[in-house]
Amino acid sequence: MNLPKTLLDAVRYFSDLEVCENYMREIRWAGAPPACPHCGGMRIGEVKTRNLLRCKDCRKQFSSKVGTIFEDSPLGLVKWFVAVWAIANCKNGISSHELGRAIGVTQRTAWFMLHRIRKAMECSDSNRFDGITEADTTYVGGQASNMHEHKRIKTIQGRGAVGKQPVHGILQRGEISKVNARVIDEENSETTLGHIKRIVKRGSQVFTDEARVYSSLINSHAHRAIDHSVTYVRDNVHTNGIDNFWSLLKRSIKGTYVSVATYHLFRYVAEQVFRFNNRDLTDAQRFSFLLSHIFNRRLSYRLLAGIDNAGFMGKI
Repeated sequence: MNLPKTLLDAVRYFSDLEVCENYMREIRWAGAPPACPHCGGMRIGEVKTRNLLRCKDCRKQFSSKVGTIFEDSPLGLVKWFVAVWAIANCKNGISSHELGRAIGVTQRTAWFMLHRIRKAMECSDSNRFDGITEADTTYVGGQASNMHEHKRIKTIQGRGAVGKQPVHGILQRGEISKVNARVIDEENSETTLGHIKRIVKRGSQVFTDEARVYSSLINSHAHRAIDHSVTYVRDNVHTNGIDNFWSLLKRSIKGTYVSVATYHLFRYVAEQVFRFNNRDLTDAQRFSFLLSHIFNRRLSYRLLAGIDNAGFMGKI
C-alpha cells in the first residue's frame, strides 16, 4: 500500500477509521479471506457498524486486532498507528507523557501502549553474526550525585558500576552494522562469553577491551583486545561501533525516559536495537516492518505491572 512518508502525513492518512481497518486486515490476513480465530471457519460476515467480523459457523464476533499487540484494547487503530509510527521513528524514543498529550490518552495508558509496541520490537534477526564483530558491556544507572543520601553511600563504596545494571552488546561490522544486546545479571565469563558464542559464529573475529571476562575467548574465536588506557584504536581493532550504540541507548534513557525500572530495562534495550538495526529504512518502511511483528506477542497489563511482585525492585 502507498503509505505516508512523514508523521504529519501519517496522522492525516490514518485519521480515517475505514482506512485503518482496511490496512489492518491487509497485514493481518495478507490479502487472503479472513479466517475465524475461534473455529477456523472461512464463512465470515461483517458487522460494518462496529468494524467487526462475524463467523457464520460458530457465530462468534472478532476484530482484526485479534492475535496482535492491539488485542482487547478499547483504543481505535487511529491512535495505535500514530503511536507505532512515533516510537519506531523517533531516534531518542518518545515518553509516555508526550505520547499521551499527542493522542489524547492518559500517561498510564500511553505507558502501557508503548510497552506493548516494545514487545513487537523484540524481533532480532535469527542469523548469527559473522566477520568482524565488537563486544562490550555498559552499565545503566543513575549518577551518585543525583541519588538520595542512603543510596549514594552504597553506590560510592564501590566502583562506578556499583548499583547499576550491566548490558552486554555485540556489533557486527558491515555496510549497515547490526547490534544484538541483552541485559545480564552480572558481568562474568559465563554470561558474556555465553552471549558471544550464541550470537557470533565460531572462529569469527571479535574485538573487545581488555576486560578479564574475555580472556578465554581466544579458545573459540579470533579474539583481539584494545587497551583503552593506552589507545582507543589500533589498526582496525577498536570498539567504537558498539560504544556509539551505547551512547544512543543512554541518550534515550537519560534524555527521554529519565527513570527506567530495572525489570523493564530489557524492553528499552530492544527498542533501541530495533531502531538501530533498521536505520537504513525510511520512516514508512520501518513502520510497516514493525507492524509485521505485532502478531502472537500479546502483553497483558497484569503481567507488565505485576512483575515487581516476582521479586524485582528498584529503578535505574
